[in-house]
Amino acid sequence: MAEIEIRPFTEGDADDVLSVILPIQREEFGIDITADAQPDLRVIPDFYQSGKGQFWVAVKDGAIVGTLGLKDIGHNQAALRKMFVAAEVRGREHGVAALLLERMFAHARDAGLTDIFLGTTDKFVAAHRFYEKNGFTEIAKSALPRAFPLMAVDNKFYRYKLD
Repeated sequence: MAEIEIRPFTEGDADDVLSVILPIQREEFGIDITADAQPDLRVIPDFYQSGKGQFWVAVKDGAIVGTLGLKDIGHNQAALRKMFVAAEVRGREHGVAALLLERMFAHARDAGLTDIFLGTTDKFVAAHRFYEKNGFTEIAKSALPRAFPLMAVDNKFYRYKLD
């Protein structure tokens, strides 16, 4: 099994990040969304890698196979966004999603975050199970902080309370 490296996003990763995320959204899940409709992906350093936020990529054999963004929304809270893992490296045997989440939790604790919120679409059923298995609790949209960056496609919301 090839080694998976989790590292922070660098400017040269931009096109590869899009090449992981867009096919999953559009082809796999049939979500009619473009890169232009996701301007955060064009300004990852400014949008995610500021304050207590960060954006990580999972790399296997020199290729980006996963992404995870953590957006600082103030008040020691953050929003988990853009967690995507390429189909060929999904599942427990590869552990890409678990490694990304593990890195994010370590960063969140070190940064002093108290809560991580996320929004997702009801189409990502396997993701719901993954989040719930990893300590996220489903919450009502009305329980989100005002600063949470809502996406039009999101209709299911979660919260993770850090110790």
